[in-house]
Amino acid sequence: MPRIRARTVIITGASAGVGRAIAKRFGEAGDRVGLIARDEDALRGVQRELQARFVHAEYEAVDVADAQALLDAAERLEERLGPVDIWINDAMETVFSTVADITPEEFRRVTEVTYLGFVHGTMAALRSMRRRGEGRIIQIGSALAYRGIPLQAAYCGAKHAIRGFTDSLRAELMHERSRISLSIVDLPAVNTPQFDWARAHLAHTPRPMGRPVEPEVIADAVYRVGDGGFREYWIGWPTLLTILGNAVAPALLHRYLAAKAIAGQQTDVPLVPDRTDNLDHPVTRLHRTRGSFSQGAAQQAILVPGDVARAATVAIGAAIFFALGATMTRRRWR
Repeated sequence: MPRIRARTVIITGASAGVGRAIAKRFGEAGDRVGLIARDEDALRGVQRELQARFVHAEYEAVDVADAQALLDAAERLEERLGPVDIWINDAMETVFSTVADITPEEFRRVTEVTYLGFVHGTMAALRSMRRRGEGRIIQIGSALAYRGIPLQAAYCGAKHAIRGFTDSLRAELMHERSRISLSIVDLPAVNTPQFDWARAHLAHTPRPMGRPVEPEVIADAVYRVGDGGFREYWIGWPTLLTILGNAVAPALLHRYLAAKAIAGQQTDVPLVPDRTDNLDHPVTRLHRTRGSFSQGAAQQAILVPGDVARAATVAIGAAIFFALGATMTRRRWR
């Protein structure tokens, strides 16, 4: 249902996957949508889809790793759409590879897009929002920001870095008593085209580990976060269990991932040597919302504020220990 007041929402990584689904979700609600990604043809396709639904959508084809290009693009979008109300950083790249096999150049590229792209996007958002003293920035994070897994060291490192950067900025904004808010939304595995186009140094083609959720599920959750007030949100039971499990038993999780995560992120299909990837150049023909793993993908997922989940876990743990202590005391005095 359209909103009473349309907002200006800008999304990076908007040409495919989660970013594309988010753009459609906010557009369907009546918001004005700004699309940012590298591939102009893909962006034009998303714009046509939104315009067919009577959404005011504009795009800028820029690489988020290029700070000045992104800052300039944000200003042009603001001129056409109005002051930015919500900025969503979603652009990402990954390389499926052991650390021994990935090159320094590949590692740097993933970091520049997946981490510095968020930094640049946040800076662009602040330029617009600080003029009015209000706005909302949403960082699309991951359960892998808490628990690094094999074969994705560059991506996991970037997601960890986003958490540190966002926490620092949040404290600065609180010190200023700013009305600009920040939220991180941590995702589980999602059925996006990244598994079809990510560079890989593997024996077999990449796949999501475990059961992925569809991008539209994430988009709906992010839309709800747009009106939320918590600092962090976790989507899906795998995210919740990964984060809490890592806090309680990190060594056990290490052993589990060492045993399961290498094979768990590969299909049975051999990786062809000349596989086309999107690390340095976009792959226009693969720009779509869903990837190749829709069979069995989840159509819904819980959305839980991270602080609420932590507090509930502590409360449940305290109750269990209290009950055990009371039981032992009764037995002792019998």
